[in-house]
Amino acid sequence: MRMAELSRESGVPVATIKYYQREGLLPPGELTSPNQARYGPAHVRRLKLVRALLEIGGLSVAAVGEVLTAIDDPATSTHDILGLAQHGLPMAKLEVTADDRAWALSRIEEVARQRDWEVHPGSPVVESLVGVLCALREVGHEWVLEELDCYAEAAASVAERDVTTVARLGATEAVVEGAVVGTVLGDALFAALRRMAHAAVSRRQLSG
Repeated sequence: MRMAELSRESGVPVATIKYYQREGLLPPGELTSPNQARYGPAHVRRLKLVRALLEIGGLSVAAVGEVLTAIDDPATSTHDILGLAQHGLPMAKLEVTADDRAWALSRIEEVARQRDWEVHPGSPVVESLVGVLCALREVGHEWVLEELDCYAEAAASVAERDVTTVARLGATEAVVEGAVVGTVLGDALFAALRRMAHAAVSRRQLSG
């Protein structure tokens, strides 16, 4: 297919495709003449992945480049590639004191140890969780912290379903795209479902 067809097939404008090529995010097509190139299904898959990482995942161009380099390296496992992609997702981070951070890390490590989870202090996920725990304690809502194990169990169940589902997508690019889209939009989906459940439980327990 030509560039125009690639644009129609992928839903990515021609100008954007050319930008991705300049940034090294999309490999060149097969030259058929000095000014023409032919593209295939692999280019469509790569474009959809790049678009998901940039537009939905919010990764930087540099972070997307790292993920794509890992995908193209046969020695890199899908697990490690997913780690790169997840690491690039933006996470809220709150400033906390050293004492508060140490307290929050100890709580996180306790929860993680019970489930054989790895904790990497300094990573965006851990630092975001540190900030959330500290904020909950600061505003006096430690009742949430008392239910931390329950929230962790719910997260483990959702994560098991997420990974099992995207693993069925087959190709590494499809798995990574599915994981990023599923994480970002899945967070919004879960938040909305949780609020609907809140309304039902509140009506049942508190309306009287």
